[in-house]
Formats: sequence, C-alpha cells, structure tokens
Amino acid sequence: MTTLVFASANKDKIMEVSSKMGELPLNGLNDIGCLEELPETGRTLEENAFQKAAFVFENYHCNCFADDTGLEVESLNNEPGVDTAFYAGPERNAVANMNKVIERLLDKSNRKARFRTVITLFLDGERFNFEGIANGTIAEKPSGNSGFGYDPIFIPEGYDQTFAELSLEIKNKISHRGRALEKLSQFLAQHRK
Repeated sequence: MTTLVFASANKDKIMEVSSKMGELPLNGLNDIGCLEELPETGRTLEENAFQKAAFVFENYHCNCFADDTGLEVESLNNEPGVDTAFYAGPERNAVANMNKVIERLLDKSNRKARFRTVITLFLDGERFNFEGIANGTIAEKPSGNSGFGYDPIFIPEGYDQTFAELSLEIKNKISHRGRALEKLSQFLAQHRK
C-alpha cells in the first residue's frame, strides 16, 4: 500500500498515531501541502471525521483517514462532546477548556466521563468507519505534562494517573484513539494480504 495520509497538522497527534500504526508509512497534512483549515461543521463526531477525510480525498486524491474525538462528561449531559476543542471559545485553548470542565463539575459528585474517537477511512474510493472508547473520570485539577488537550484531567478506568502522567506506550494501549487505531490497523493489515 502506498503512504496513507492522516488528516491532521497537529505534530503531537501525528506522532501518537504513527507510533500505533507500526510499519505503515504515514503522512500528515503538511506533507501533502494541505495548509487550509479542514471543514468541521458537523454536529456529531461521525460527521466531522467524514467531512475532514472526504475533503482530503476529494482535493488531494489520496488514501486518507481523519478522526474526531470528543470528551463526554456524564453529569454535563455528555458535554463538551462534538465541541471538545472549542468548549471555552473559538481559540481552542486547552487550559481554558479544562478549566471550564473542572468549574462546571464543582457541585457534581458524578465525575464519570469517556473519550470517544471516530475514524473515517477513504481507501481506494471506499469509506470505512472505526470507533474507540476510553472510560474514566475527571480529576479535580490538572496533573502531568505529556499528551495534549484534556489529557491532564482525564483519569482512565483502572488507573490512578491522568493520561498526561502515563507513558505514551500505556496511553496508546488504553486510549480511545489507540483503540480506534488498533481497529484501523487490523483492517489495513487484512486489506494488504
């Protein structure tokens, strides 16, 4: 299979995804000269993943995949959900987003949450979808330096550390994106046979 394009310009995200994809060559948006903002106007994770992958496939004519991830906090009616990146405003400020979640949970005893990732793959003109979920809870304050986004406040089920405190190796095994990528990777391995 030729190189696959991951519809992201986020270097941290590309590194995390590449480490999960093994031998498969992976390019990001910058590698194909795609510098424009990808469309993300859907009201579900599925719609956004599809929009981004379809844009790259139609405009750059390459096999590609895109993901969309949402943090769904049970006692906040599954917010921020599809608005995860912009929860505190249009500037995509991770610290402000985390602070808003923590603030909104101050009077709540239920801190259950889950991260959900949806991947849309365009391969040789066909479309495929994959999903990964990581259940956990929201910490009372941020902790840890690795990862990105809400990682410093999300404690995955079965652990007492946040995603930002865990090694990339452990995070990739148990994370929502890791689980969705595992399904994608297995599918691509079967497809190459």
